Amino acid sequence: MRAVALAALALLLVAAPVPAAASPRDFDAEARLFYRIVACGGDAPVDARIEKVVAAHCKALARQAATFRKRYVDPATAFFAQVRPSGLPATVVYPFGGGDLVSALITYPDATEITTLSLEHAGDPTRLAALTPKQLKKHLAQWRVVVNGLLANSDSESVKLQSLERGPIPGQLSFHILGAALMGYEPVGLRYFRLEPNGTIAYYTADEIDALGKQKKKAKRKKASWKDTDWSVAYTHMELRLRKAGDASAPIVTHRHLAANLEDSAFDGSPIEQHLEAKGKVAAMTKAASYLLWRTNFTAIRDYLAGHLAWMASDTTGLPPRHAAAAGLEQETYGRFAGTIFPTNRVDQAAFVKMYKKQPFRKLGFRYGYRDKSNKPHLLITRPKP
Repeated sequence: MRAVALAALALLLVAAPVPAAASPRDFDAEARLFYRIVACGGDAPVDARIEKVVAAHCKALARQAATFRKRYVDPATAFFAQVRPSGLPATVVYPFGGGDLVSALITYPDATEITTLSLEHAGDPTRLAALTPKQLKKHLAQWRVVVNGLLANSDSESVKLQSLERGPIPGQLSFHILGAALMGYEPVGLRYFRLEPNGTIAYYTADEIDALGKQKKKAKRKKASWKDTDWSVAYTHMELRLRKAGDASAPIVTHRHLAANLEDSAFDGSPIEQHLEAKGKVAAMTKAASYLLWRTNFTAIRDYLAGHLAWMASDTTGLPPRHAAAAGLEQETYGRFAGTIFPTNRVDQAAFVKMYKKQPFRKLGFRYGYRDKSNKPHLLITRPKP
């Protein structure tokens, strides 16, 4: 009888339906709100109470955006169309790329997956809708001051990015949506996620986000010198899905931003490193990265790039010549480089100066990351040797 009972129980367990996994919490409506109000994308009507505030903001932003397109978007787009080879991976990895989705879309317009990594968190998308007209006007004005670094220089200063690590208009979320709008894309989806120990993505459900909110568990700084956020830890990493505006048949571009300290002590062996490793060969880039890849305490991310890049665009904050050569890579220079804008590793600086002098001069008509100490723009292509 005991055997019969156990067999019957086993049959019941096999036949029992498996509970469906909870769906991720979507923030699609919030993404569209940022697209319309902050990035001034599209022409959807806005609430009458904030209509004048948004119109004034978009008028001011349009002037900044026009200069940005003339100085950077148009010349850089034309340049990369000439030098970028066909057949590159559609997966892009951009370390130290805080807020700069626009450069990834310019450099790799055929990408279908883009990953940016920086110390800054993605940010809480839920507070924008609750702002009064007066509050909205104030925060949009403050945001335009910070975003001017991106629109004037094609990259953002870390100190200014830190100022948007709190509040109702998060720097990373808003900058990335602005970059999408500038390049003719619109958001069609927004989710937040964590990485499992093996580097796989686990999207937050509504219940999980609510629970973390009730626990008041805030996202902490990724580096001691940075700032803690006032957002839930749920809003650390984001996945933003994009599509060419007005074209429902256009392919989806999946952009993920990971808040990450890429120093060896935090990155080496971490879920983030495993997440990147799983992508295989990638199209890579970095710019205005504080020459961190020259330092001994950023060996793991440097080795990752050297071992996985199929093609890489950077300024001289990319891979130093000695590390590129050791990995079987070759480098091609554009513009001029006479030295760094602040003190750095003298050995690598001298190697770059020598390389730029040795190679034929190739004109560069826009700034891609830092200028050199003579205020000249420069760019570097790194690729495997034939």
